[in-house]
Amino acid sequence: MKKELIFALLFAFLGRSAGHPLCAEGGGGVSLAGERSVYPYRWVYVSRSLGRDSDVEEIRQIVQTAAEHRLNGIVLAAGLDTISLRSADYLRRLAEVKKVCDENRIEIIPIIFSVGYGSAVLSHNVNLAEGVAVKNALFLVKGTEAHLVADPPVEIVNGGFEEFSGNRLEGFRFRDKPGQITFVDTETVKEGKASLRLEHFGELDPHGHARIMQEVKVHPYRCYRIWCWVKTEGLNPVGAFRIEVYAGGRSLAPYDPAVAATTDWRQVAMVFNSLHYDRVRVYAGLWGGRKGRVWLDGLRIEEVGLMNVLRRPGTPVTVGSDDGRMVYRERLDYEPIVDPRLNPSSPYGQPVPICLTRNSRIRDGERLRVSFYHGMCVDRVQVSLCMSEPELYEIWRKEARLMHEHLQPKKYFLSMDEIRAGGSCAACKARKMTMGEILGDCITRQVAILREVNPEAEVFIWSDMLDPNHNARGNQYIVEGDFSGSWKYVPKDLVIVCWYYPRRDTSLKFFSGLGFRTLGGAHCDANASDYTRGWLESLDRTPGACGVMYVTWQNNHDPLAAFGDLVSRR
Repeated sequence: MKKELIFALLFAFLGRSAGHPLCAEGGGGVSLAGERSVYPYRWVYVSRSLGRDSDVEEIRQIVQTAAEHRLNGIVLAAGLDTISLRSADYLRRLAEVKKVCDENRIEIIPIIFSVGYGSAVLSHNVNLAEGVAVKNALFLVKGTEAHLVADPPVEIVNGGFEEFSGNRLEGFRFRDKPGQITFVDTETVKEGKASLRLEHFGELDPHGHARIMQEVKVHPYRCYRIWCWVKTEGLNPVGAFRIEVYAGGRSLAPYDPAVAATTDWRQVAMVFNSLHYDRVRVYAGLWGGRKGRVWLDGLRIEEVGLMNVLRRPGTPVTVGSDDGRMVYRERLDYEPIVDPRLNPSSPYGQPVPICLTRNSRIRDGERLRVSFYHGMCVDRVQVSLCMSEPELYEIWRKEARLMHEHLQPKKYFLSMDEIRAGGSCAACKARKMTMGEILGDCITRQVAILREVNPEAEVFIWSDMLDPNHNARGNQYIVEGDFSGSWKYVPKDLVIVCWYYPRRDTSLKFFSGLGFRTLGGAHCDANASDYTRGWLESLDRTPGACGVMYVTWQNNHDPLAAFGDLVSRR
């Protein structure tokens, strides 16, 4: 009995020791002494551009706090898969961050290789954005150029809010509480004699909604742009104002135009693709607004031609005659089509014309049918990459070598979350794979690239695109296809980082049941202590759980010390 007690106490002591292998074996368990084990991976998410020396000093403070409170790693988001494009100053700052971490015995885990937020790869080649198809758009030749003709013409009826009776507007199928939240305003206007004012939404609507909606007839597989004038006064939160387009129960392109809390009239725009739909519902207004006033005016829609057109092997352009009998050739019949302002994250570009060559077979006055692929943004910052284009993997392979050269990391974190587009370009379709298979293949190749430079690399990944309880499903934004089953096609030694708090138990159980190790991503921008305790309780019930991470999207590390104490002294 005495001998058993000695071993129990020894096991309990080792189980509380930071990073001890005993904690990693079964994960999420209770020691023989009846106390919860301390997880070996206790990390903090840190995002800095390393564009200035103050970034290094801020990281230094975070690292020192982490070390003092028994955390042992930082998941560093610093553009670490664009090292080949970085300046000497960036590399100097990166070396200083590594030195700071080494001195404090804090491990650096680079977070890299995002597809859903593709800006790193797009800085290498912007044409690697996923392409959304435009099919047989109508162009008319005038002289030596051909320009788009709307087919059919589109409009938002009464988009200037000029036709009204009291607070009732003609043409709109839906408005939130006319005369209480949405008002016709004849004093504050941008165009004509009236605008639409939104106010009292935080008081009179439990969701803070203040929206208008109109159904618009469109042509399938065409690119459209919506314009609107907006004026704000004390809007809180500023992200509450949005333009949304829905069809068939899905959002085609939620867009945040980033208006200021208080601003005079400014014009905002968003772009969407109609996909296979011939009718869409256009919404403008507020979601989750708390206070302030907003005015709308001049709501318009237009079909857009060759804007943000992508040129890579998987996004061909086809120019043919209206009757379909002739397919014209680039360089022979028309000059190479290139958008000099190509920027898929911007809806404000200008379409480029088709310019005829001197000896073109295309004649003045001819009607053309043009098919192409355009890049597109979701929520102002999200441009997804094409996972089927070989150049993507060559870029990642090059950057992986440089990462290893500068940091020698033992662990990597794949930033493979929230992929909002895919499966729509010719490169994806030629593979005849589901989106779940394409995603799984992409992740498998990412892991292989990292293990080319470090065969012992341990690889972590966000959970949502592999989780049927989250984003591993169909009907996703502008994705053509279904991510279901993606979890079947990835390496089984990945560590899955679950982050969706309301579904943490379901998600942890799902991945644990498949034999994956798991880690909890505790979002600490609000209710940090409650969220952390909730994660720890769920992880303690999960076989194979091996860690917990402090996550902030607002660079808020004030609760970090309390987080460290909570997860390190159990």
